[in-house]
Amino acid sequence: MGLYSLAKRTVLAASLCFGLPALAVEMPDVEIPYESFTLDNGLTVVVHEDRKAPLVAVSVWYHVGSKDEPAGKTGFAHLFEHLMFNGSENYDAEFFEPLQEVGVTDVNGTTWLDRTNYFETVPTPALERVLFLESDRMGHLLGAVTQEKLDNQRGVVQNEKRQGENEPYGRAFETLQSGIFPVGHPYHHSTIGSMEDLDAASLDDVKEWFNTYYGPNNTVLVLAGDIDVEEARPMVERYFGDIPAGPPLVKGKSSIPELASNVHEVMQDRVPQARIYRVWAVPGRTTEAANTLDVAAEILGGGKTSRLYRDLVYNRQIATNVQVGLFPFELSSLFFIQVDVKDGESVQEVSDRLDAIVADFLAKDPSKAELERAQIGLISGEVRGLEKVGGFGGKAVTLAEGALYADDPGFYKKRMAYIADASAKSVAQTARTWLGRNHFQLDVIPFGDFAAASEGVDRSTGVPAVDDTPELDFPAVETASLSNGIELVVANRPTVPLVNIAMMFDAGYAADQGKKLGTASLTLAMLDEGTKKRSALDIAEELEGLGAVLRTGSNLDTSTVSMNALKTELKASIDLMADVVRNPAFDQAELDRLRQQRLAGIRQEENQPISIALRQLPPIMYGKDNAYGIPFTGTGTIELLCP
Repeated sequence: MGLYSLAKRTVLAASLCFGLPALAVEMPDVEIPYESFTLDNGLTVVVHEDRKAPLVAVSVWYHVGSKDEPAGKTGFAHLFEHLMFNGSENYDAEFFEPLQEVGVTDVNGTTWLDRTNYFETVPTPALERVLFLESDRMGHLLGAVTQEKLDNQRGVVQNEKRQGENEPYGRAFETLQSGIFPVGHPYHHSTIGSMEDLDAASLDDVKEWFNTYYGPNNTVLVLAGDIDVEEARPMVERYFGDIPAGPPLVKGKSSIPELASNVHEVMQDRVPQARIYRVWAVPGRTTEAANTLDVAAEILGGGKTSRLYRDLVYNRQIATNVQVGLFPFELSSLFFIQVDVKDGESVQEVSDRLDAIVADFLAKDPSKAELERAQIGLISGEVRGLEKVGGFGGKAVTLAEGALYADDPGFYKKRMAYIADASAKSVAQTARTWLGRNHFQLDVIPFGDFAAASEGVDRSTGVPAVDDTPELDFPAVETASLSNGIELVVANRPTVPLVNIAMMFDAGYAADQGKKLGTASLTLAMLDEGTKKRSALDIAEELEGLGAVLRTGSNLDTSTVSMNALKTELKASIDLMADVVRNPAFDQAELDRLRQQRLAGIRQEENQPISIALRQLPPIMYGKDNAYGIPFTGTGTIELLCP
């Protein structure tokens, strides 16, 4: 399922237009009259009267979702959604059975980042039965939650996770979510949770979770249909009024992450064609910016006349489908673009074209025609969703979302005003502000049609024997002695124009015996930290200019200065190496700096198992009076390094 269709199905965004400015097509004004009251225990109740049919839609929205899950308890909100269908203390059986007896429709429950909701539409005479069941699982659930039920629903949820991940593109949204929202952000992890956390869930964990978040003071109840507030209030008070409030909760504030740079990942999956996902973190669902970005999304990818569809699918025919939209969440929404790449076309080409179209969109205001098409498309789509009183959408959902997220059941009016009042300038400016930021892109590409050969090597004969040892062709070695007694050894292998030079001295860590331990290695480290005519930075800059690499260091028995140099820059490189070897400055400031680094390094060694062994074993093995009875790391000791 595409991201956009998933958003429409799960987010359940539905609203009305009212008092719209004059657009190209006149839209009807629609009103959802409602009355609202709050019980003493904090339960918010919204009632909408609609007598067109003898039906009542019941929608219960708990303000808890996967964003509320602490580390180690991912998936709890969704797991609990399942458990609450499995019976309560006064009706310990499947929730669906007594509702199916009375002709229920649109009965289900969903969980996402910010909320858990349950809904059903029943004939008016069955309303009290629904209120009994909904209030029983709100206030009288835990006595019916057993280890057997927990284990059963844990398995159901884990199987649901497996099924989702095995669908084509089934791992995409979780990757996008964790990619755009950093570790520690409430939206970083998926609603379905991890297998490990679900396995670790105990009855005590489940009870604590329920007692924290499922109280009436964290819940909105909407009744829409063949009912009015005078009928509703006494019934709601009778069934819900005696449920104790839960603990006080802290509401999360807007948290819109910003990537330091664009992030691009590639995922292989068993999919029929490549798909590009691109997402930006943008403001939360109740803000003007989020709703203005909804208009921008419609202009970019809302149908065949949109910019992306017309360019990629219709004109160039390098893609087969485009979807653009908004995942409206409470703390931070997601603006997304999804493009299905046509078979045989380049993912990179489509991605580059996507860059160009978005850049052009951000560079200048949309046209009046584009703006009006987007506004009318959004408004008419929302109105069409309001024919029903409840279910996955409809009036009950509209009122519940407003009450839950904006403390205003009538928030739909403000949302529609944001859309209708948007100007070409405001759409462009809002898009530049948020889509001009860094994005996260995921390319899902087909896993290849791989196949193993029908036959292979006969392995019954065991591991193949090795009968021959190849002859090694060592280069000829020439030697000479310089006038000052230095022995020169030259080995010529003409492969690449590089020369490796090493000057080795017959003294290493062991020479520190009886002196300050660490002197040898610290001395070698000081050689390239400045000479009498070159500073440490001069040496580094000159090495970079020559393309050379200079190293100094010691082991137990020897100390070495080595260089890797380009043959074309050999003379200048040797000159630099000679200066380092012959004229070290041993500057006090550089020594003090290196000493501090060395002391920090020793402290690190004293806390790492392997380094501890390298420091402690030699004195035990050789004795403290032996030249090898010193720390084999060569760094010395803190006491002896301190001046």
